[in-house]
Amino acid sequence: MHKLQGAPWLLAHRSMLKPNKPMKVSLFGNDYVLWQDNKGKINCLPNACPHMGAMLSQGWCVKQSDGSSKIACPFHALEFDGTGCTVLPSSEKQTQPLLTPLELVIQGDFIWSYGDYEPKISIPPIMNEIAAKYEFIGFTGDRTIKTDLFTLLLNMHDYNHQNGTHRELFEIEQVQVKQFIDEGFHSHAYLVQPRKQPTFWDILKNPGLIAMPKVLEAHLENFFPFMGMLHGDNPILALKECHFYIPESTNYSRVFVLMYMKAHSPIAHLIKRNLLKLIDIVIEQDADILGKLYANTPQHIKLNNEVGIDWVRRNFESFPSVVEPNLSR
Repeated sequence: MHKLQGAPWLLAHRSMLKPNKPMKVSLFGNDYVLWQDNKGKINCLPNACPHMGAMLSQGWCVKQSDGSSKIACPFHALEFDGTGCTVLPSSEKQTQPLLTPLELVIQGDFIWSYGDYEPKISIPPIMNEIAAKYEFIGFTGDRTIKTDLFTLLLNMHDYNHQNGTHRELFEIEQVQVKQFIDEGFHSHAYLVQPRKQPTFWDILKNPGLIAMPKVLEAHLENFFPFMGMLHGDNPILALKECHFYIPESTNYSRVFVLMYMKAHSPIAHLIKRNLLKLIDIVIEQDADILGKLYANTPQHIKLNNEVGIDWVRRNFESFPSVVEPNLSR
């Protein structure tokens, strides 16, 4: 995990933060409390109260007359502002900062952080571009998974696991990698995936399947090590399914997905909530299989279409240096 210091991590989207409702986030083994006040200002402090270590994320926000808010400790109700200062009982004087805020990079609705490390990779502009052109459907699949980030990334770039992990959901019969474009820490994969046609009852149970054709032609765009997205387009809608990966600690990683669309048909608006539910099931299935792996098992078998896995392994070993691209095909 320490190899990836200097990469940007998307901690949250504004839609995940209700005004004056604290949210716990973790990065590189450190826990933080994240909250947004009535003015839209976002604050992020270490989660442990400097008095006796209570979790500030279990506390509450105290609204101020100017629209800002403080976070209150659930143990003794000490109130901390966004700079980490408090006022002790029986005192009218504000203390010096007792908590050091986590440095954030806020771009519109996107809350990024480098974890207070020197940036080694720039935040790509693609999320701002998508937000400007597409309708935001919502977020889904927000989970902490008991796995290290490296193993998570291998799974998320394994183009064969749909046949096993997601077999009942998509019933993909075959995966073909038609093209892989290697641009160092950035890559594109173009997949063709013939699938079994869903029955009427399948669609009734999961209307999101309407948006899936007989052959799934997927364009996956990857940004090592923090983001991957699926670009999809069909007669019903154009979809941007954006996955984010966060190294919470050595053995735990977090995933969540932001989804955007352009409607080509009124049906798109009827099924967009079902799409969120569908992807939530996908993440749940990934989390389940990742929790049932024997760690550090030597790989004695190599399948076709493992170019995404090879891309992850190479970049993980070389980070922060960019190896001359050599996996394009």
